[in-house]
Amino acid sequence: MKKVYILLLGAILVTASCSTDLDEVPPNIASSDSLTDFEGVLNAAYYYQLGAVTPMAVMGDFRADNALMLESPYTEYDLYGPGLTAMEDQFFGPFYTALYRSILSTNNVIENSEDPVQIGEAKFLRALSYFKLVQAFGDVTVILTSPDIGDIPTFDLKRKPVNEVYNNVIIPDLQDAMSLLDNTSVNGRASRLAAQALLGKVYVHMGNFANAATQFQTFLNSAGTAGISLETEYADVFDLANIENSEIIYATQISSSVIDEYGFSEFWEWYLGQDSKSPAPLDPDLISAYDASPGDLRRAVNIDETALRSPKYPQSGGPDHDWIELRLADVILLYAEALNENGSPATTVLPLLDDIRERAGLDVLDPTIINTQTLVRKAIQDERRLELAFEGHRWFDLVRTGTVDSEMGQTINPNYYVFPIPISEVLVSNGVITQNPGY
Repeated sequence: MKKVYILLLGAILVTASCSTDLDEVPPNIASSDSLTDFEGVLNAAYYYQLGAVTPMAVMGDFRADNALMLESPYTEYDLYGPGLTAMEDQFFGPFYTALYRSILSTNNVIENSEDPVQIGEAKFLRALSYFKLVQAFGDVTVILTSPDIGDIPTFDLKRKPVNEVYNNVIIPDLQDAMSLLDNTSVNGRASRLAAQALLGKVYVHMGNFANAATQFQTFLNSAGTAGISLETEYADVFDLANIENSEIIYATQISSSVIDEYGFSEFWEWYLGQDSKSPAPLDPDLISAYDASPGDLRRAVNIDETALRSPKYPQSGGPDHDWIELRLADVILLYAEALNENGSPATTVLPLLDDIRERAGLDVLDPTIINTQTLVRKAIQDERRLELAFEGHRWFDLVRTGTVDSEMGQTINPNYYVFPIPISEVLVSNGVITQNPGY
């Protein structure tokens, strides 16, 4: 278990000496039992999220029908077989390590800090980390303590079932975060509303649409008072000069002044075709989706069909583009989905899409024509694709809605709905951490 020990040790040794600025890279020079101020450890938990951003973006869009890999072995993303294990070092390894480092830092704060706001933020980050892990890998190892080195050999590293992770970790953490935080977010930190929005999203992924709708309704009732609203222009959501805009509920902050431990091309470079492995990544299927939505103002923001790439994150300021984890349009569309799955009529559900569609220059949908649960479901799914293209959602939306085969136009073995556990983790745990079937 050597690598696991090193990973745990690295988080345990995070110091509290860095400042409250989230742009600080945390130095690892102090033991946890010497700390009295856990602000630095919390900053480290935020910082480690950076390493998960690009892998999540690539998994979400390149695995789906929004973007293509063009160079072998990266073309394995579109083959749905065991070949993804060849890309462990670039994607799944950094993703896995970054999130567990964040988790172990949050455990330290949760166990030892006496500041309820710090604990609330740590609970949010731990829930966010485990949510990303179960989306990517399914069952995962759960660590909820900050151990001494001598305790590590006794740790239970066996992967826990997804529903157990949801019910015993993610949901309680988000509920605790909601009770400890308020509705304001300062300098990119978590808030009560961010926790509530994420909780609603978690319930959607679990198929618990009744609880999802309740959380989203409560969220939307408070959002306006907290200054959360749709931007007037779609492009303004991604404008570097408008980076902390009214639509953003929570984002992982990125700064060109901070060294990112992720050592490969970043998400904006992949989407722009600036990585040689995919210089023209735009999937023709996404072009067709916009062709079916004539006059859609989101088209010019999201796709360049001539260069076959996405200009959504301009490279002139790319290194300072935050990664949007939650924004209002995403929540509204999830709320509409939850209501539809709960049996609400089209006359109730479709108007929720009106502001999003009108901002995109489109007519509102007619509930006398789109008048069944199936038709409304398809309308929401299509809207999510056009609205959230190149924000890392597409593959995970297809998986949770059971539409992988129909949307990808082929029969895909469900083993490949999730991604391979890093082989190094399987090996160093002597098989205690098991590999996903098919890899």
